[in-house]
Amino acid sequence: QVQLVESGGGLVQAGGSLRLSCAASGRTLTSYAVGWFRQAPGKEREFVAVISRSDSTIYYADSVKGRFNISRDNSKNTVYLQMDTLKPDDSAVYYCGANRFGTATTTNTYEYWGQGTSVTVPS
Repeated sequence: QVQLVESGGGLVQAGGSLRLSCAASGRTLTSYAVGWFRQAPGKEREFVAVISRSDSTIYYADSVKGRFNISRDNSKNTVYLQMDTLKPDDSAVYYCGANRFGTATTTNTYEYWGQGTSVTVPS
């Protein structure tokens, strides 16, 4: 079992930055690909970014490419999502997920999820 806890969300003005953290316990995250997803009110959960187990493969959604950066710190068993140049459309609850199978961009591949952290970018 892997327990995931997201943190770092908040209210930020358009153009600002936030860094989200996904801290794991129970097992080391190096055994898992870790993805970030987000869900806005009334919408489905959508893919944001994913990093492979070896860090050799990273994918981003087109909507965040060039603005967001995913990374991991194995010493802290944590994966980060650095979000820059934030826009109102980035407002959502952000979730991290872990899976043993690879750099999946669909939610049904993920075995473990955190509880989410809210990001609000006022228009």
